[in-house]
Amino acid sequence: MAGYLRRRGLPGGADPAGPHPGAEPRPPGPPKTVGIVWGLLVLNTLGSAGAKTIVPLPRSLMQMVTMGALAAAFALALALNLRLRIRASAFVFLLTLLLVPSVISSAILESGFGAMFRCARLSLFVGTLWLLSRWWDGSLTFVRHHIRLYFAVIGSAAAGLVVSPGAAMPELYGGRLVGALWPLTPPQIGQYAAVIIGLTVLLLLGRRTTGTSAAVIIIPTLILLALTHTRTATVGLLAGLVLAIGSLLLTSGPARRFFAWTVVCAAVAAVGFASAVQAWFLRGQSKEHFSSLTGRAKVWDALLAEPRTTAERLFGVGLGDKSFGGLPIDNSWLAVYLEQGLVGLALVASIIVVLGGVALLRPPSLPRACAIFLISYCAISSYTEAGLGDASPYLLHLALAASLLAAPATAAPLPAPAAPRRRLPRRPRERR
Repeated sequence: MAGYLRRRGLPGGADPAGPHPGAEPRPPGPPKTVGIVWGLLVLNTLGSAGAKTIVPLPRSLMQMVTMGALAAAFALALALNLRLRIRASAFVFLLTLLLVPSVISSAILESGFGAMFRCARLSLFVGTLWLLSRWWDGSLTFVRHHIRLYFAVIGSAAAGLVVSPGAAMPELYGGRLVGALWPLTPPQIGQYAAVIIGLTVLLLLGRRTTGTSAAVIIIPTLILLALTHTRTATVGLLAGLVLAIGSLLLTSGPARRFFAWTVVCAAVAAVGFASAVQAWFLRGQSKEHFSSLTGRAKVWDALLAEPRTTAERLFGVGLGDKSFGGLPIDNSWLAVYLEQGLVGLALVASIIVVLGGVALLRPPSLPRACAIFLISYCAISSYTEAGLGDASPYLLHLALAASLLAAPATAAPLPAPAAPRRRLPRRPRERR
């Protein structure tokens, strides 16, 4: 039985005679509790604002849950890593530097005491990532946690759709799918669905999951993505998959076949369903409204035209709710410019550039493809979504990419047993 498991590469197939001579020692994998920490970070980044739920939930209660989840994540990660063993990570280091302009601008209290509260939240978030970096070894462990947890999140949206279709697809959001059990907006659900689909497709191409398991995840998630009518998530999913699969074309036969079939299906869909695709993207809006990015361009122009002092240009006005004049900014770069200034903007750009550069330098592999998908998705979505400068799902996606790009850790070799000392016979003493 052990020999069968060893041939299959499954746990339990250890050689009773011990490791083979010259074999590379494998480091122990992360404990299962690390998945709980990752889940608490996911819960924290869900937020507490969104659509009306079936059972009204006080926002103070939701904020208590999300902040309690972050505090629990930090405490649990600290308990797992009491010796504070961390791995060098340019991503987390740049996030730590991002705290500097955040604290400087928030300390002025121009944005109120909420800015310092958000700084404390970002500090706990970054601290938890430092503690988890000990287990970042380029494996797919965190990818599986990511898929399962976000699949559970959008599962709550699907459950709300079954329980109350009217509350899950209200007219206020144009009939788009929202979270009726936990307040999730259509862009949130679309983002989570797109990330789940992209990572699962890559795992399927890398033969790390079965076709049945992938279909169970991809098909319902794709339906939920279509119900959200989220254009940003759809474009980010398609572009991210093209770049990720393109990085596997030279080394993976399934990736080449999938890419070829995708090109053929896309060409057929573009010819036969062009009007339906166009209607889905327009969502009943006029072309003028669509060209102005659903009114976002007006907010962006007003934000850039706002007069600022030199300190505000450099360090921003402090962490806020990513809005300007009471309207959402919906652009990560402008939100960072408003709240953390040009210094914060340079640091966030450095995060994307460094992660992208490291991904390009890595040899082709499935973890590298997953990292390329996540980086490209976040970069594309940053144009119409905010979140790169604060604790958010986008930073969690990039943290996952950083864990995939980390060099594999090797366990310290076991010390060789000391050779037994040879005892020499004593000479008999001479009698005098």
